Amino acid sequence: MRARRLPGRHRRSTERQATYGEVIAVKEFRALWYAQGLSLLGDQLAQVALAVLVYDRTRSPLATAAVYALTYLPSILGGPLLAGLADRFARRGVMLACDLLRAGLVCVMALPFIPFWTLCALVFLVVLLSAPFSAARAALLPEVLQGDRYVVGSALQNMTNQAVQMIGFAAGGAMIAALGPYRALALNAATFLASALILVAGVRRRPAPRDPGDQPSMWAMTRAGARLVFGDRELRTLVLFAWLCGFYVLPEGIAVPYAVALYTGDLPVPVITGLLMASMPAGTVVGAFLFSRFVSPTARLRLMGWLAMLSCAPLIVTALRPPLEMVLAAWFLSGVGGAYQLAANAAFVQRVPAGQRGQAFGLVHSGLMAVQGIAILIGGYAAERLGPEPVVALSGVAGLTVAAVLAMVWAAARGPRVSAQATA
Repeated sequence: MRARRLPGRHRRSTERQATYGEVIAVKEFRALWYAQGLSLLGDQLAQVALAVLVYDRTRSPLATAAVYALTYLPSILGGPLLAGLADRFARRGVMLACDLLRAGLVCVMALPFIPFWTLCALVFLVVLLSAPFSAARAALLPEVLQGDRYVVGSALQNMTNQAVQMIGFAAGGAMIAALGPYRALALNAATFLASALILVAGVRRRPAPRDPGDQPSMWAMTRAGARLVFGDRELRTLVLFAWLCGFYVLPEGIAVPYAVALYTGDLPVPVITGLLMASMPAGTVVGAFLFSRFVSPTARLRLMGWLAMLSCAPLIVTALRPPLEMVLAAWFLSGVGGAYQLAANAAFVQRVPAGQRGQAFGLVHSGLMAVQGIAILIGGYAAERLGPEPVVALSGVAGLTVAAVLAMVWAAARGPRVSAQATA
């Protein structure tokens, strides 16, 4: 009797995973990778420089916090509208224009005689331009890397971003002490120019995704993008998976009061704060590497819900008021679980038409910024009344509950498709 072949098993056995080596070998990806890393490093340096500069001028913690808050607001407001530029014009051109404009604006910010409110307006504009740049880069990456290469490339960029953030914040203070805030801002402008040069040299020209004769208004494109993203059950679920990050980002927003609560006299509060803030990014780097390197593309989709729950569940342990070592381990494990975003991102890209990727990514990015900002504000308000430990634990409980619901919705949405593939 002839044995029956199992299609699902055959598909898993022949499924091929991309490697980091073959992804890095793609010239255009290297250009996008280097350009993104340079811009992000400059941004981290600029954030520290601006905080120092504003406090030196005003001696006001409120003014310093207000300028920092400006780095969230433009992305929330500008993302849905300006991200559509990545679908209206050639994406490399959009990135180049944003880099050059940001370089010019930061150069003006580096002038010592610029008034405070003008400085705030320039900060707003610089961050506003990051929305179309990020949307164009995100929409261009699937054209440079196809299939599993896209997932591996996204993982590499994610790990680089986390590493650059840790290095940028850690080294930013020392560099500003050596250069001064104005020279640091000038250096940030140079990173934008270097990013533009890398894009010109390494990324080839591509036509605009839309026909020049078929260009709806920006508002019409925003509405069409919202209908696309939130009108499809799977896309809507994937977006909610992405926005789940608000629950496990909240602890970073109250890291300082948590460090004060953990202080025992052995380590200074700033050192404890730095360890807390670095633990989740470190876990994300490890999780992204393991998830992209050792888990097959099909298994990533199956594990996405479980990892999403892992991103929140370890935070519940803080209700027991554990020592620093256990808190760091829990936050690190939470960062490992955050690697599920790679699978969610890849599935999102596969379902969005190429001509609407810029708008779709812009909407999701704006929501991410809004969710993180709101979560941090709520966490800070609650921590003043309850203390940081129960607030982090409650965030973990709420996030775990939402993640479990999303995992069930995702499994139900994918069930019919998986069954159809297995019987094909």
